[in-house]
Amino acid sequence: MSNPQHFIICLIGPTASGKTALAVDLVQRFLCEIISVDSAMVYHGLNIGSAKPNAEILQRAPHRLLDIRDPAEVYSAGNFISDAEREIADILHQGKIPLLVGGTMLYFHLLQQGLDQLPIRNEKTRQLIQEEAEQQGWPWLHQKLAEIDPQAATRIHPHDSQRIQRALEVYTLTGKPITEAHQQQLVQRTYQIHNIILCPQDRHVLHQRIEQRFLQMLEAGFLDEVKQLYQRTDLSLQKPALRCAGYRQAWEYLSGELSFDEMKEKAIIATRQLAKRQITWLRRWKNAAWFNSEDRELLKKVTEYISGLFKPSL
Repeated sequence: MSNPQHFIICLIGPTASGKTALAVDLVQRFLCEIISVDSAMVYHGLNIGSAKPNAEILQRAPHRLLDIRDPAEVYSAGNFISDAEREIADILHQGKIPLLVGGTMLYFHLLQQGLDQLPIRNEKTRQLIQEEAEQQGWPWLHQKLAEIDPQAATRIHPHDSQRIQRALEVYTLTGKPITEAHQQQLVQRTYQIHNIILCPQDRHVLHQRIEQRFLQMLEAGFLDEVKQLYQRTDLSLQKPALRCAGYRQAWEYLSGELSFDEMKEKAIIATRQLAKRQITWLRRWKNAAWFNSEDRELLKKVTEYISGLFKPSL
């Protein structure tokens, strides 16, 4: 495997695990280009709350797929797969290594396992599902999904309304579970994928980092950022962009539903819950090299691992 055109690297980890810092260091050592794998960073104006790399970092290590959508728009997993495959092909064509970095596990999963030709959004069907959710609640619909597609229900959180709605929509329109549809897709690619998982061994350390980072976001002007979004008449919590951890709670604070302390506490809890779900995904990941994000020799060890990818197999 001496030719870097033969592989891509996916640097995956829970929120606040230090992925961006490591990726920037790797770009200085290898002929890599970063592709962001983050469902919040694709949106203009979601900067502080999404921990989007600042101008200084982007100068050192440009990221692709940042700021490519307005928060009023929907950016689907299908959109990401199309965009990512295009960027991967372009980077490989330049003789470089695509370094995909982020924590949106669904994007990584579908990129690696394949995205089938599922039906496009059907607003009428979605409206019917939404009305049922308003009457019965999303956990009830999640149970309904479990009867139809147990595997999908295991992957999807009972309060993940967006993905529950999509899974039920696909079943309504096609008559088959979304898991079955995914499994029928044959993935054809000209490159190999190497997964690097970055995660602290101590969950308590991650919780501390999450809290510290959110407090730093507040000091950096996070609420002012959300105020600019809140003043727009075309945005609400119905938009996927604003349902991200932190943004939802800040929005509710601005609307008077939460006090400042409640907002802060709920945002930190929501982010910790997100990290827990991400780690659950990662534990099921196959063929991945795990690294402790708190290891003082992290960069050295990851550098050695990547260097080994260039050595031809015996």
